[in-house]
Amino acid sequence: MAAVVNSFSIFGIDGYLVKIEIDTIYGQPSVSIVGMGDTAIKEARERLEAAIINSKFEFPKMKIVINLAPSDIKKRGSHFDLGMAIALLIQSNQIKAEEIESYAFIGELSLNGDLRPCDGVLPMVMEAKNKGIRNIVVPNDNIKEASLVKDMNIFAFNKLHEVTDFLMGVNPYESIVDLKDKHHIENPYIIDFQDVQGQDSAIEFVAVAAAGGHNILMSGSPGCGKSMVAKRIPTILPAMTEEEALEVTKIYSVAGLLKNRGSLISERPFRAPHHNASMNSLIGGGIFSKLSHSSFAKGSDPCVFLCKFTRYKFRII
Repeated sequence: MAAVVNSFSIFGIDGYLVKIEIDTIYGQPSVSIVGMGDTAIKEARERLEAAIINSKFEFPKMKIVINLAPSDIKKRGSHFDLGMAIALLIQSNQIKAEEIESYAFIGELSLNGDLRPCDGVLPMVMEAKNKGIRNIVVPNDNIKEASLVKDMNIFAFNKLHEVTDFLMGVNPYESIVDLKDKHHIENPYIIDFQDVQGQDSAIEFVAVAAAGGHNILMSGSPGCGKSMVAKRIPTILPAMTEEEALEVTKIYSVAGLLKNRGSLISERPFRAPHHNASMNSLIGGGIFSKLSHSSFAKGSDPCVFLCKFTRYKFRII
């Protein structure tokens, strides 16, 4: 019977559950990874073998079949490495883990068996909570980001053998306390509408638009103050709710902009794309681009669409 462990992938800006299934079959030694994985996933076979051997385990000399279910959705990223390694060690009877179905594994493996951080951890943990999976194993560098979600048991490690020791009960581990408040960064705005002089009518219209959640189009000659007024719109908007902050932070997480930060974004963002920007540069293109299903792709500025979640949107010309 195949070993099955839980992991997650990203579809747009939302996470979805992925079942990593591994079975060993008698035959010529090989590793086959199926389930519509990208190049990073296909290359996991080399990382798996080196990481398992360097963690003092034996890599099975059999035909190994790895399936990422659901198999009809394109998957990306190297964060499946940890789940693959754990499932393979369970399948080869090198470790025994109880209630493995209550855990999910996220993390990239180095050739030495170290756990490396990955992008998109926040939406994955949020989806885990929705699916009733409360125990999440992540790299140590992702612990702050993962702990932004309440009522979850986050287990962070630096090496593969530390994860296996924990699963086998060799080294007990206490779950991380909710660190949400510690990750909240108070960053008051340093700009204010009192800096704007001689644009009373524009400020009045902007205040009405911000209060009612309306679009606003500002037109005028260069240097008349359009950008200066627009930059100050977030300062008069109400503070973001926890749901809005998580949604904005989730976008940054998927875009890879939360590295070494792991903080809940509490200020409403502002972006000013160039007036000559094309439609593709704003929302991206391609059927399977990294963020195409959320209307913007890898390589474009993901914050352009944060206006949608922050109750204001405007264009400067």
